[in-house]
Amino acid sequence: MIHKLRWLDSRLIHQNSIMDKLLLRKCIVEFIGAFFLIFVIGCVSSQARVFLGPLAIGAALMVMIFAGGHISGAHYNPAVTLGVWIRGGCNGLQAICYMIAQVVAAVAAAIVVPMLFGHTITPGATGSTAQVMLAEFLGTFALVYTVLNVATAPATAGNSFYGLAIGFTVFVQAVAVGSVSGGAFNPAVAVGASLLGAVKGQSLVVYCLSELVAAAAAAGIFRFVVSQDRAPKPEASQRRAVEAI
Repeated sequence: MIHKLRWLDSRLIHQNSIMDKLLLRKCIVEFIGAFFLIFVIGCVSSQARVFLGPLAIGAALMVMIFAGGHISGAHYNPAVTLGVWIRGGCNGLQAICYMIAQVVAAVAAAIVVPMLFGHTITPGATGSTAQVMLAEFLGTFALVYTVLNVATAPATAGNSFYGLAIGFTVFVQAVAVGSVSGGAFNPAVAVGASLLGAVKGQSLVVYCLSELVAAAAAAGIFRFVVSQDRAPKPEASQRRAVEAI
C-alpha cells in the first residue's frame, strides 16, 4: 500500500512538472507573438503616413497566429484570453499567465520601438471618450467573436483559415474606427501605446475596460449561440497532453 502511494505521488509530481513546462512554453509563445504584434504597431505608428499600415498590422497578427497557434492557441491579447476563458477553452491559471506574458511583451516592445525611431508616438485617437469606448468595444467584440468561432468551435476545428480571418478582422476594424480610437482592440496594445505616448495615461483604463467588457460580451453571446459546441475541459485536454508525452 505504501509503495503504491509513493508511486502515485511520484506520478503526480511528474505530471505537474510536465504541465509546468507546457505552460511555460505556451507563455513564451504568447510573449513572442504579442511582442511582434505590438512592435509592428509601434513601428507603423512611429512613421508618417505608412502605406497600408493597418494591413501590415493585420498581416503581422496573422503570421504570428500561424506561427504559434499550434502551441499556445495564439491569443496575444488579454481580451481574447478572457473570452477563451469564459468560453471554457482554458483554465484560470493559464489565462492569468497568458495575460502576464502579453503585458510584459507590450512593455518590451515599448522599449524597443523608441530605440529604432528615437521618439514617442503622437496620439492617434480623435474621438471623445464615449466615441473611443464605443469604437474599442465594437472592434474588440468583432475580434473576440471571430476568434471564438474560427479557432475554438468544434465545427471549425482543423481549418486552415483561422489566422487569415483573425488578421483581416483587425485590419477591417482598424480601417473602420482607427481614426476614432487608434484601433487597439487589445489591452496589451493599449499598455504599449500608453508607454509610447500614443494613449494618455488616464485613458488607459477606458481602453482596457471597453475591450475586456467587449470580450466578455462576445464570449457570452458565443456560448448562447453555439450552445451545443462546448470546448473540452482544460483538465481533460491537459491530461491527454501529459499522457501523450
